[in-house]
Amino acid sequence: MRPMNTVRWGIVGTGAIAHGVAGDFQFVPGAELTAVASRTRSKAQAFATKHGVPRAYGSYAEMLQADDIDVVYIATPHPQHRDVALSAIANGKAVLVEKAFTATLDGARQIVKAARENGVFAMEAMWTRFLPVVAAAREVVAWGRIGDVVSVQGDLYAYREFQPEHRLFAKELGGGAILDLGVYVVNFAQAFLGDVKSVDCITRLYPSGVDSAANISLAHTGGGLSSLAVGFDGHGPGRMAIIGTKGWIEVEPRFHHPSMITIHRNGVLPRIIEAMPTGRGYSHEFAEVTQRIREGHTESPTMPLEDTLEVMRVLESCLRQAGIKHCDAELTLV
Repeated sequence: MRPMNTVRWGIVGTGAIAHGVAGDFQFVPGAELTAVASRTRSKAQAFATKHGVPRAYGSYAEMLQADDIDVVYIATPHPQHRDVALSAIANGKAVLVEKAFTATLDGARQIVKAARENGVFAMEAMWTRFLPVVAAAREVVAWGRIGDVVSVQGDLYAYREFQPEHRLFAKELGGGAILDLGVYVVNFAQAFLGDVKSVDCITRLYPSGVDSAANISLAHTGGGLSSLAVGFDGHGPGRMAIIGTKGWIEVEPRFHHPSMITIHRNGVLPRIIEAMPTGRGYSHEFAEVTQRIREGHTESPTMPLEDTLEVMRVLESCLRQAGIKHCDAELTLV
C-alpha cells in the first residue's frame, strides 16, 4: 500500500455506533471523514448533515467504488460485515470492521484471506486495546510488576429490555450477548493470556433463540485461566482483573472503556494510574489505523488479525455449545 499524508475515511452504515464514533475523527491527525453510505440516501444525507460529512451515498457499493476513499469503517450489523468488507477489499479499500468482526469464524477467515492476498490493511475495531490506560496495563505486565499473568476474571453485563425486533435480540441480525458483549471479555483475556485450548460456556436464552447471558471459562495454551461473564438480562459492574504471581491489576468499571487502573502488589501500597481517552475514546483506534495506512502497513501489531481469528474461534465455540448458529448474510451491494 502506498504511503499517504491524509487518509480519507468513509463510514458504512448509519446506526447508533456510527453516530457514536463520527465526532472522534476530529481528534485524529491525518484523518479526514470524507463520506458516509447507507442503503437509503435520506439516511446517509441526514447523517452527513448532522456530522458535517462532505458526501453521502445512497448505496454501499457506490461509496466502496469511489476513488477518493482510502479506508472504510464498517458499522453495519454483524452478519453484513463479511460481504461489505470483501467488497471494500476488492475495490482496494482498507477496512476497520466493527466487532464482532463477523457472524461466523469462516466469514472472518474469508476477510483475512482477502486482505492478505490483496495487500490491504484490515483490523477489527476493538477500541479497548488502544485506550491509554489499557496500554498502561500492558506496560505494567511487560515490566513484570505483577509477575506472570495466570488469570483474567471479569464481567460485562449491560441490561437491555427484551425487544424481539431489535438487532440485539434478533437471530437473523446476529443478536445475543456472546457476539455483542462476549467479544469484549474474550478479547481482553486473549490479549493478556494468549490463545485458548479449551472453552466451556453456559448460557441463558431468549425466546428469540439468541443468548441473553453467558458464563465463559477458558483454559489458555500458556496455562492461564479465564472466568468471564456477560449478559443483557442483568446489571453488573463491568470490572476486570488481571491476576499475576506477584499481584494484580484492577481495571475499573466499565473495563471496556476505562480511565483508571489500580495496581496491587504484595507488601506495596496500591498504585493508581489514570489516563483519560481523547474524545469518546474511539479516536485511538482511528489514529492507529490512520498511522498504519500512512506507513504502508497491512496489519496492526496491537490488534493483529490472528488475534481476531482466535477470538472469533472462541466465540463460535460458545455459540455452538449454546446450540446457536449464526450466518453471514448474502448481500447484494447496490
